[in-house]
Amino acid sequence: MFAALRRVHREWKGLQAFKRVPREERKIVFYSEGKGYWSHFEPVFSALQANHNVPVLYVTSAEDDPLLLAPPVGMHAFYIGEGSMRTLFFSTLDVDVLLMTMPDLQSFHIKRSPFSVHYAYLHHSIVSTHMIYRAEAFDHFDSILCVGPHHAEETRAREQALNLPAKKLVEHGYGRLDTIIKNGNPGPLTAEGLPIQVLIAPTWGQNGLIETHGIDAVRPFIESGLRVILRPHPRTRKFASAVLDEIAEQYRNEPLFRLDEDGDGNASLLSSDIMLSDWSGAALEFAFGLERPVIFADVPRKVLNPDYTQIGLEPLEVQIREQLGVVVPTDRLNQLGGIAQAMVADSEKWQATLRAARQRWIFNTGKSGDTAAAYLTTLLN
Repeated sequence: MFAALRRVHREWKGLQAFKRVPREERKIVFYSEGKGYWSHFEPVFSALQANHNVPVLYVTSAEDDPLLLAPPVGMHAFYIGEGSMRTLFFSTLDVDVLLMTMPDLQSFHIKRSPFSVHYAYLHHSIVSTHMIYRAEAFDHFDSILCVGPHHAEETRAREQALNLPAKKLVEHGYGRLDTIIKNGNPGPLTAEGLPIQVLIAPTWGQNGLIETHGIDAVRPFIESGLRVILRPHPRTRKFASAVLDEIAEQYRNEPLFRLDEDGDGNASLLSSDIMLSDWSGAALEFAFGLERPVIFADVPRKVLNPDYTQIGLEPLEVQIREQLGVVVPTDRLNQLGGIAQAMVADSEKWQATLRAARQRWIFNTGKSGDTAAAYLTTLLN
């Protein structure tokens, strides 16, 4: 009880500190749902500082966000939690621009402010906008920083179908992908004397790979002598914790297995030869960023918008799977070890295909932060 009261008090202090910032200094504000989203904001922030010298106010709902303790030069950070103080923050917001990665603005308790604020959406996944998101997820933003041509086409198709006001669509790109490319070593790994490393990184939900198949998605790799890193979605830990605990207990003393629940997970991504996923956007980050192939377990589609077919466009994550790897029916999960070994042996052949797919589907590779920063500065009053 006292811990909860202390947290609310800290959230209230964070909100009041934000409100004390003079209005003329509230130019660009980033809102982050959690510390795992910084990888999407960072390229934009860096470009704002390097190219425009524009300070940023960073507002986070994560109590343990490291930026609260050590914000970079050019940033002031504030903690508001995810309860009533966050609701109050949004309902009284008076700034020039709010950049956020959280969809569903105006749909639930997070509403647009009565003040003249420009709401810009920064995509935190490469996947399409109309299947794994709710139907109205992006309707109430003023501008969308699009990852690729699919986002622009889908957004315009929905606007036309429902006669919605046209948003400003920016050919942005994907900052997290730029960071992966910069920090990674594209193409096959060449570590000698070590078994192949498989990164299992599925999405979450009732049809998710871990939720539906659990240890059966891990066992075939271990039995084939491959190293496995299981990186579950944070929401899998929240809603299917027992499954993760069962897997962790089973392989507690197995040197080939590791459970990675670090919010960032970049080290696991960069060091893996191949990925097993389902409908997770992480699969596209891995394939496009590292030019290494993906095994897609063919679990049922993740659908939050049952009417997604109405705009007549196949979601990117559906149409691109066989360009990025192979699709394996769930009744063949026991063959995953051999499939992974065969794909890694052909990694150089996959690399050219993956690079071509990235050029087709991603805007401004390596330059997304500069593009976003240049656009955001045009919105300042």
